[in-house]
Amino acid sequence: MIGFVRGKVAQVFNDYCFVDVQGLGYRIFIAEPTRKKITVGEETLLHTYLHVREDALSLFGFLTQDEYQLFLSLISISGVGPKVAMGILSSISPSEFRFAVASKNITVLTKMPGIGKKTAERLILELKDKIGSMESGNDLESNGIEIIQHSDEVIDEALAALLTLGYSHAEISPVLRKIYQTGQTTEDTVRLALKEVGRR
Repeated sequence: MIGFVRGKVAQVFNDYCFVDVQGLGYRIFIAEPTRKKITVGEETLLHTYLHVREDALSLFGFLTQDEYQLFLSLISISGVGPKVAMGILSSISPSEFRFAVASKNITVLTKMPGIGKKTAERLILELKDKIGSMESGNDLESNGIEIIQHSDEVIDEALAALLTLGYSHAEISPVLRKIYQTGQTTEDTVRLALKEVGRR
């Protein structure tokens, strides 16, 4: 098993990169957060998972152990392969994903690529106990993520509407945390969120 790859980033594409390790180029599939943080010509270290099929060997790489561990948890679920898991990691941070599962937020989960209602329910069923002990509200706040009360119907509806418009969960969550006030209607929340996004 290849546990990690350390070398110079040679090329970066949409969902993979080439890392030069003493003249040997490794093609490594990466999620969006990793793609944004690595730079051609600079050295990097990626924690890796080797996916073995009859017709191919594929390396998946992660800058942090947090992303790597979540990836392993995701691919342990029936119906979630490496490509779907990488799509999830490209759409949402590990802490936000764990909170969505812990709060049983089907709306957020089904907005991720490759995740339908049945798969979302399976994720919640099989992962909620594992992540419940991993992250408390204090853990989320210490990671810079103030808890959004997804049980609040207004927040759920506003989040769903904004995701439908094409915004990512990572884009919208900090905006909703900033603009939401108790008593706001869904329409007001969406309008204020769009206004805030337009300023960025």
